Amino acid sequence: MEIVYQPYIDPEFESLIERIHPPRVCIDNDAYQDCTLVKVDSANRHGILLDMVQVLTDLDLVISKSYISSDGGWFMDVFHVTDQLGNKLTDESLILYIQQAICSTRRGGIPKELQAFLKRAVRPCHVSTEHTALEMTGRDRPGLMSEISAALYGLGCHVTATVVWTHNARMACIFHVEDGFKGGPIMEPNRLAEVQEKLENVVEAHHDSGEQRSVRLTAPAAGRTHTERRLHQLMYADRDYEQCRGCDGSCRHWKGCTKTHVTIETCREKGYSVVHVRSRDRIKLLFDTVCALTDMQYVVFHAAVSSNGSMANQEYFVRRQDGCSLVTEDERHRLTQCLIAAIERRVSRGLRLDVCTQNKMGLLSDLTRVFRENGLSITRAEIGTHGERAIGSFYVTDASGHDVNPRTVELVRQEIGGSALVVNKSPDMTSRASSSSISRSSSGEVEERPRFSLGNLLWSQLERISGNFGLIKS
Repeated sequence: MEIVYQPYIDPEFESLIERIHPPRVCIDNDAYQDCTLVKVDSANRHGILLDMVQVLTDLDLVISKSYISSDGGWFMDVFHVTDQLGNKLTDESLILYIQQAICSTRRGGIPKELQAFLKRAVRPCHVSTEHTALEMTGRDRPGLMSEISAALYGLGCHVTATVVWTHNARMACIFHVEDGFKGGPIMEPNRLAEVQEKLENVVEAHHDSGEQRSVRLTAPAAGRTHTERRLHQLMYADRDYEQCRGCDGSCRHWKGCTKTHVTIETCREKGYSVVHVRSRDRIKLLFDTVCALTDMQYVVFHAAVSSNGSMANQEYFVRRQDGCSLVTEDERHRLTQCLIAAIERRVSRGLRLDVCTQNKMGLLSDLTRVFRENGLSITRAEIGTHGERAIGSFYVTDASGHDVNPRTVELVRQEIGGSALVVNKSPDMTSRASSSSISRSSSGEVEERPRFSLGNLLWSQLERISGNFGLIKS
């Protein structure tokens, strides 16, 4: 039997490198008139790009462009960011939070005292480390969320927060619950077993024999995975990507096509696989794409992201974590499917209903029961508690997946309470068009800028920006 000796690496080595070369975060409001630059210079590690994007997206900031380079064990990234209204970041507490939060991710998480210092909410609000977490996946069907909520209420569980995604007839959800009678997390083994058995019966109903599904309970933990990243992981494990299809190439003019395009090429000179993604632009698009690449164990060495009107272009130079590029056609096809799925999962389908009402035990069961009894199907939901109030949103369709009849909506509002449920007719915050990337010709017609290319712009941008790392500017 051959004995293979692996080199020993002291676990303190990475922290030593970080102590010698701590991350530098520079906030620059002078370089551009229409956005703030967030520039990060740090020792590299797997997942650092996702951590930084997560800090910015949890603050509901818009990333319109990004340049990334991480060869040679060193990481340098530049984000062009604004708030949701297109304004620069001028709040000093927000600027300080971004600097400290990005550095804190290197040490395993953002401390609570740092979040308390910030004068605004940090999303996602539904992330909880004090309550029991219930993770479920399975076949989506009308009324499923109502059945789960009713089962939890019947078991004496108080739902403090929940988030639900549906995609390709599959469902993934995370419920944060506490003991409805004594408060605090549910810790007794017998009680946990009872909850799990009941929920398994609910999720398994209407499933075919052998069809994939899961129910998992986790105890409170400080290092719990970010909720939205965990939802991506759950849906990936549930193989929701298998039915994904991007543009089949039948469109002659891809610039006018709004479908998702993913192409993967090989850069033989440098040993990279080059991943091109073109899709509709929306909030958190960069987070979802980088999340898929990171959790599939791909390392991003260089990247460039930009938005052109309503469309976004992303270009990544990647290798597998073992240092190899994508070799087989099956591997390229699977990555293509998974990137399309990651982009599609957050796209909202249906009418948005916003809820703001007094929090109480059984509230979610009551709300979802009314939806079910009126023939509404929930395609996406996110609800949490803020003090004594429960605040959240539901996206609903009819049972067939079509638009909801306005009369039905009015009946639902009357039953729940008109002041507690509001129809949100504002533009969906999951989609946006970046006005900064649109120009007009002399005749007044809108023109799209040429497609962004890493080869043309990345190195010149990085060379110009890297020389400007200096004192923090606000």
